[in-house]
Amino acid sequence: MGDFLRETKAQLVRWLIHTRREPFSMAFNLLNPVILLIFMGGAFQSLAKDFTGGDYRAYLLPGVLALTAFGNSMAGGIPLLFDKENGFLLRLMSAPISRASILLARFLAVNLNTLLQCALILILGLLFGIQIATGLTGAVALLFISLLLGFGVTIVSLILAFVLENHGDFFAILGITALPLTFLSSAFVPLESLPGWMRLLAQVNPMTYAVDGMRTLALVGWNGSVLAHMAIVLVIFDVAMFWVGNRVLRRHMA
Repeated sequence: MGDFLRETKAQLVRWLIHTRREPFSMAFNLLNPVILLIFMGGAFQSLAKDFTGGDYRAYLLPGVLALTAFGNSMAGGIPLLFDKENGFLLRLMSAPISRASILLARFLAVNLNTLLQCALILILGLLFGIQIATGLTGAVALLFISLLLGFGVTIVSLILAFVLENHGDFFAILGITALPLTFLSSAFVPLESLPGWMRLLAQVNPMTYAVDGMRTLALVGWNGSVLAHMAIVLVIFDVAMFWVGNRVLRRHMA
């Protein structure tokens, strides 16, 4: 166990150094959520009063956090795919280390990055005057829910890193998942406002439940039934992705 922890820590440090050396990458990853929060929130403020109860930016904040968590987690496997393409991953897997540490280190690095980005967006929202109904404790809970959504998506991303042959395919999948799945949820408007077919798809989208739980904390307060429903759905999603990931990744790392 001690060797496994040291191997994981060493690889995690490598990924953190990699992130520190690419500050512009994080800045650009934050650009879309910031644009949505500031400009879309302001532009639709007067049009959205009928279902927001007032501040559309406060209504939009959970959707922006969910989009950030999903997009960052979905892209988390791309550096591993680059490692595979340039041969470094094969050399790493040939080294006398636990192969599970390779996956765990990347998983931790992605979710630490997600936590940082969501925290920055949350701070930005507070600076723009957004009020969280549940206060500081609720703000921490928003970050936790973002991570709960990101866990399962990160596993999907790691699976893609081993299944796909090149990063072009990965970027194509990333481009057709993040925003479409966000629109097929309650991130921007209530489910009741969506057409029937979109509402049906939104009801099987884990992002919908994450957004609804975060929105309850941001606008209403501590609603036990909503939060419990959200937690059950996201935990089931994460466990299902872990089960699938365990089977697929074991085969590809053998």
